[in-house]
Amino acid sequence: MSEFIQWISQPWPWYVAGPVIGLMVPLHLIFLNRTFGMSSSFRHMCAAVVPNNLDFLKYDWKSESWNLVMVAGVLIGAFIASAFLASDAPIVLSESAILRLKGFGITNFSGQHPAELFSWSSLSNWQSLLFVIGGGFLVGFGTRYAGGCTSGHAIMGMSHFQLPSLVAVLGFFTGGLITSWILLPLILA
Repeated sequence: MSEFIQWISQPWPWYVAGPVIGLMVPLHLIFLNRTFGMSSSFRHMCAAVVPNNLDFLKYDWKSESWNLVMVAGVLIGAFIASAFLASDAPIVLSESAILRLKGFGITNFSGQHPAELFSWSSLSNWQSLLFVIGGGFLVGFGTRYAGGCTSGHAIMGMSHFQLPSLVAVLGFFTGGLITSWILLPLILA
């Protein structure tokens, strides 16, 4: 059993992880007759707990309850992975990535993520807290505005050859490149 735990705890290569993710499309269509996506689950949760005086939440959310079960499975899986399968082995970064991060003042590469960025103490100043709250709002707004999240558009929409999904994915990647190459250096400087 410990060999299995050790094997599943390691990062999976792209040629294994990619096809496993890709299998979600036919599995959802064949077994559930549903499309895959996570962002709509937030709407279902709101419809379940918020009073029905908002037109946006007036629909039969119970017919989409399978989506809430999927979200619960993701949360349970994340807990199991972090509590029982987590590794303290440092993530493997290229030398150029390490030099670039050191230029931003990030020096601790001992775990799976830089502790200077991803820790409760990093939320102690108002700028970091503003970035987390503001970033969360922008992600939520963008997901709703784009009609879905990255997983829904990139995995499901692209496999159905939907033009809006192609436009959304191009926007996601463009925004990610702008953020990582232009905004992040400004934020961390």
